[in-house]
Amino acid sequence: LNRGFTEIHCMSGHSNFVSCVCIIPPSDLYPHGLIATGGNDQNICIFTIDSPAPLYILKGHKNTVCSLSSGKFGTLLSGSWDTTAKVWLNDRCMMTLQGHTAAIWAVKILPEQGLMLTGSADKTIKLWKAGRCERTFTGHEDCVRGLAIVNEVEFLSCANDASVRRWHISGRCLQVYYGHTNYIYSISVFPQCKDFVTTGEDRSLRIWKQGKCAQTIRLPAQSVWCCCVLDNGDIVVGASDGIIRVFTESLERTASAEEIQAFENELSQASIDPNTGDLGDIKAGDFPGREHLKDPGTRDGQTRLIKDNGKVEAYQWSVSEGRWIKIGDVVGSSGATQQTSGKVLFEGKEYDYIFTIDVNESGVSYKLPYNITEDPWLTAYNFLQKNDLNPMFLDQVAKFIIDNTKGHTLSANAQFSDPFTGAGRYLPGCSSGSNTMPAADPFTGAGRYVPCLAPDAVAPMGGVDPYTGMDAYQAAAAKAENIYFPRKDAVTFDQANPTQILGQ
Repeated sequence: LNRGFTEIHCMSGHSNFVSCVCIIPPSDLYPHGLIATGGNDQNICIFTIDSPAPLYILKGHKNTVCSLSSGKFGTLLSGSWDTTAKVWLNDRCMMTLQGHTAAIWAVKILPEQGLMLTGSADKTIKLWKAGRCERTFTGHEDCVRGLAIVNEVEFLSCANDASVRRWHISGRCLQVYYGHTNYIYSISVFPQCKDFVTTGEDRSLRIWKQGKCAQTIRLPAQSVWCCCVLDNGDIVVGASDGIIRVFTESLERTASAEEIQAFENELSQASIDPNTGDLGDIKAGDFPGREHLKDPGTRDGQTRLIKDNGKVEAYQWSVSEGRWIKIGDVVGSSGATQQTSGKVLFEGKEYDYIFTIDVNESGVSYKLPYNITEDPWLTAYNFLQKNDLNPMFLDQVAKFIIDNTKGHTLSANAQFSDPFTGAGRYLPGCSSGSNTMPAADPFTGAGRYVPCLAPDAVAPMGGVDPYTGMDAYQAAAAKAENIYFPRKDAVTFDQANPTQILGQ
């Protein structure tokens, strides 16, 4: 039985993963509204509701577009890893908001015309008016991941510091909410009130009423990426297991008994790492037996651990049902946190490894971020370029990466990815497998640009390496003419560093 949601189209237009979706309200020109999507290909695709192909594509950002918000008169605000936000009207970029020093992960347009908010990995929130930064909000101790508008003068923010903050646009922090035990990825407000919901890296959806966490709903997925409150009060969440779930207070829209039982069975089979903090301040040690579940809980979402047949199981109290619901088995480390998985932040992005590279004996060291989905040679090349280091170190740096990651790669069937990093979380013990992405040009990171192709055409991945004249990764690839070398005329530069050039 389908309870109101049917797939109409599978819309496509991006060349890489989609990281955010936004609805543009109906207008005279588009009475059914539009759908905007931002992707890792640096583009924003605009769709009508009745077509699977984009109506038009907005280009201008220089890195992943990871947040979108719509306003009056068709205005669209976008935030990107390139540290900027852009304001769009129809198919034109009207202005670019510059001021953050790291990726912008959250944007919102306020009800008052001309006011906009941006939240960044630099731990700050900025208020913009007519393209100028009016105010900077500080208080979060880690990257700001989500924003939600309460009313014309108040808004909420959530962050990697596991806190939610309520702000007045004058700059005052009105309240701080604690309850999550890990990163908070998303926040959404109920219609016509100050109550809200949050989701995060602790496997939970939390419902906040009158300033307190009124209910905690566990999910059978470590990362609950996003949440949205519908006009009817239903809550929609998307998680790292690739499933969208809808929760409701309405008896008319409640799932069937079979569906609820299937959800509980899936939840009970989940594995919980005690080191992640997902269970709160519970110390692993000597646990009581199943008789401990005969006593009712004292609040919704309360967690109890019991030992049954040598296994430690986690249960959560449901006030509405008056019973303990199993939420998983407590096992060894799953690598779900920064401490256990090595997933660390660098310049506003998450990486599996951050290496410290000492290039010479002068004591100067550099940070080298690396994800297991990346090519170590391309990473090494970009690292040397960014820090103006001698290209002769390429082999040495690449070998260092390979040796220190012990060959970890994502398995080929890892199809669900972090919308902010473009990669799934690293799980210790995963079998290594080949990356499903085609090989990249080690000097451009993608298929090279071919002048004779149409503007929207993309050169095939694994094209000609400009330094070798052939594909560096596929031995059987066909040879192609090198359009770059040799050069028989002089090459001029608008800017150059003579000292570095002569030194290399």
